[in-house]
Order: sequence, then structure tokens, then C-alpha cells
Amino acid sequence: MNAVVVYGATGHTGRFVVEELLRRGLPTVIAGRDATTLETLASKWGDVDVRPAAVDDPHALDQALAKAAAVINCAGPFVATATPVVEAAVRARIPYVDVAAEIEANLSTLDRHADTPVVPAMAFYGGLGDLLTTAVLGERTTTDEVHVAYGLSSWHPTPGTRAAGQVSHDRRAGRRLRFTGGELQYHDDKPVQEDWIFPEPLGLRRVIPEFTMADVVTVPSHLAVSEVRTYMTVEAAVDLFNADTPAPVAVEALGRSDQSFVVDVLVRTDGVEQRATARGQDIYAITAPLAVEAVRRILAGETRTTGVATAGAMFDATDFLKNLPLEVDLP
Repeated sequence: MNAVVVYGATGHTGRFVVEELLRRGLPTVIAGRDATTLETLASKWGDVDVRPAAVDDPHALDQALAKAAAVINCAGPFVATATPVVEAAVRARIPYVDVAAEIEANLSTLDRHADTPVVPAMAFYGGLGDLLTTAVLGERTTTDEVHVAYGLSSWHPTPGTRAAGQVSHDRRAGRRLRFTGGELQYHDDKPVQEDWIFPEPLGLRRVIPEFTMADVVTVPSHLAVSEVRTYMTVEAAVDLFNADTPAPVAVEALGRSDQSFVVDVLVRTDGVEQRATARGQDIYAITAPLAVEAVRRILAGETRTTGVATAGAMFDATDFLKNLPLEVDLP
């Protein structure tokens, strides 16, 4: 089997993705802008190939993807990296998967045409909520409202998360986003708080509604829905916006932090409510099996469509969720 290239392998999430590929015994190439750090990590990981490449160097990207099976892009901000890496993947005629949580980057990727599979937002934000929503609906493709509540015990953002968040903030001139009336809308409303009753162990928590994440792009990209709202626990939002909050710290051999999460999805159709929930540990670590399982399924031909599509459209959502290291409750 040809190798899977991880672009942005030196980053926090990129390292989890590389280790997930190696755990599964898949040939792996590590790529990115920093040749020295790539070589240092290669000496730790052992059986990986190193191919440095900058996103503004198409020839180097072509060399990095030469004879590869697929590429997973973990290098943010994705508004800068997604287009050149997608274009390199299209030239190489190989599948592209990324872990972008940036709404603008995901919109741009979904607006492309490709003959090979291209799956943006195959991550904790965007991908997981899309899979849960699609699993709830089954074969239905229409609903009225989708609500995705993120119950994070804490949020210690990586430098990449902070950089991507600043880019998005600047592109929107500080405005916020909502998906209502079947479309994305910018607004200047001040954040408010309300209660959300999560399944245990979280229970009743204060959340910020319209704390808008990538689900407002992924879910309506393939489902007819009027309203998609995402919510974030206040504690996690405070951590994120506090400049002094440190980066995540590993507390176990797998490298995961002690952060726990509950993703609670409520789907409302004709007044009838259905829920799906996923529980796990470390939002960055869980992105790795999401992205790697996506590549495995693409390469195995276990897809429902081709070209550019999000997780819910590309895969059998229920079966995909059952193969993740998560505790999942479906209706």
C-alpha cells in the first residue's frame, strides 16, 4: 500500500494523526514547512518518510504527495493551506482529508470541484456533529432544526487553534455568524448565556448559544435544514478567550490531556425531537481516529459518494461512529 501523507505533522493534532496511522500499521509520510522538526520527529517515530514542503511551493507539494495513497492536512490556518494542498491532491489524483474547524476555509473547500474524494472538517468540530446528525436522521435528508451542544470540561487551546481563531476573527471584522433561515448570516449581537441539560456526567450547564462552529457548514452542505445552532459550555469559552490559558498537557502515555467532552445533538423535525450523544477524552486526540478512519474508508471504497463532501454525506454515519473510540448513544 502507498503511504498516507500527513501535512502539518509537526503540530499538536498532526502528531496524533501520525501516531494513529502508525498504530494501524499504515505506511506514513510526514510533511510540512519545518524540515528540522520533521527530522527530529522522524527519529522518534522511526518508520516514516520525511518530505518537507511549503504551501507556497507547488513543486515541493507535488513531490511530497508523489505516489501517495492520500493526504491528511493538519496544518492551519486552513484558509492559507487548504487550497494549495487540495490542488496538489487533485493534481496527484489522490483523496484529500483535512481537520479544519475554520468556517471560511470549509466553505471554500466545499465550493470546489474534484474527481477524487475531498473531505473537509473531518475532525471534532464539524465532522463529529455532522456524523451524529446524519445518524439520527437515517435515510432522511430534511429536518427543521439541528442543535449541537459542546460540553467541554475545559479548553486548553493549542497555538494553532489560537492562530486560526484570530484569522477568522479578522476576516469577519469581529462579527459573529449564525445559520438561520437556511443560510449563513453575519451579525453583531452580543453573546448571551442559557442552560443546557447534557447527559451525565455533565448535567445542567451554562452555555453560550450561537458559539458558532463548523457544524453550520458541514450539516447543511448535504441536508435540507433551516436552522443549525451550536453551543459551548461557558467554562470552555472562558478558557479559550483567556490569553493565559496554557496549551494542553498530556496526562497519559497516549498523549491525551485530562479534558473530557460530551457532544449532544438535538434534531427537531415537525415538532418531534431526537438526540444523539458522544462522550470522550481530548478534542484534539479524537480528531486523529476521525481523520484516519475517513482515509481508511475512502481507500477501501466504503463511501456513499465521491468528489467534495463532508463526513455525513461521504460515509455511513452510524457505522462510522461505531468504529470510533467514543461512547456513542443513538436513538
